[in-house]
Amino acid sequence: MATNATSCTHLAMIREVEPSANGCEECIKLGDSWQLLRMCLVCGHVGCCDTSKGKHATQHFHDSGHPIVKMLERPEESDWCYIDEVYIR
Repeated sequence: MATNATSCTHLAMIREVEPSANGCEECIKLGDSWQLLRMCLVCGHVGCCDTSKGKHATQHFHDSGHPIVKMLERPEESDWCYIDEVYIR
């Protein structure tokens, strides 16, 4: 699997966005807890990672088609493209 931005074909979708919430939007509504947060770089939706019960960041990708997320709590980690399955630096 490739691990650089040239392997991602969705970079043009990235927008300058602000986080939509101070935690996982869906977990807040449900009263659930979450682990690591991911922010959609197309619309700013904040969802929890796949180690969380809800997996809301991935669900947002499936619902919206927005492929690229930023790791909010570990900024040293690369961004991720769900479609190309690559990390982006």
